[in-house]
Amino acid sequence: MGVLGVKITDVRPPDIDEDPLPKELPRPYCQRIARQKAEAMAVGPDEIVLCADTTVALGRRILGKPANAGEAAEFLIKLSGRRHRVITAIAVRTADKIWERDVVSSVKMKRLSDEELNAYLATDDWRGKAGGYGIQGPAGAFIPWIEGSYPAIMGLPLAETAGMLQAAGYPMWRS
Repeated sequence: MGVLGVKITDVRPPDIDEDPLPKELPRPYCQRIARQKAEAMAVGPDEIVLCADTTVALGRRILGKPANAGEAAEFLIKLSGRRHRVITAIAVRTADKIWERDVVSSVKMKRLSDEELNAYLATDDWRGKAGGYGIQGPAGAFIPWIEGSYPAIMGLPLAETAGMLQAAGYPMWRS
C-alpha cells in the first residue's frame, strides 16, 4: 500500500461465501464479510492480516459486483441521478486479536444519458466493482458530490486503516 508505506509480503485471497444473507442490511453485510475474510486467514505469530470489503447500498438494497454488463447497466440505471451510500469495512487481525471499523460515505451520481451509460459499459471498468462503478476510474466523471471519505469509496479508508495497523503493532511512520 504505497500511500501508507506498508510493505505487503503476501496476498492470500480468502475463500468465503460473499452472498448476502436473507434480509441482511448493507452495513452489517459489509462488516460481516470483512470480518469473515479476516477470520478465514491463517495468521502466524508475527503476521498482521488486513481485509476489507466495499458495498454500494441503494436504500436497503445491496448492489454487489455485477455478474455481466447487463447487471452493471441495471445497477447504474438505478444509481443514475440519485444519492447512495458506499460502505467500506476493514478488519485487521493478528494471531490473537481482531480490530474492526467501517466507514460510510454518501455519493451522488449524476443522471446518466444513454450515451454515457453505454460508453462507460464499453470500457469494462465496471468489472469487479461494487455497484458497477469505481470512482477512481472513468465513472469519477459521473460523481459531482460526495460526503465522507474518497479513499474509502475507492475501497480502503486510509486514516482508519493506518490507525488499526498501528494498534496491531505495525510500525507505521517509522523509517
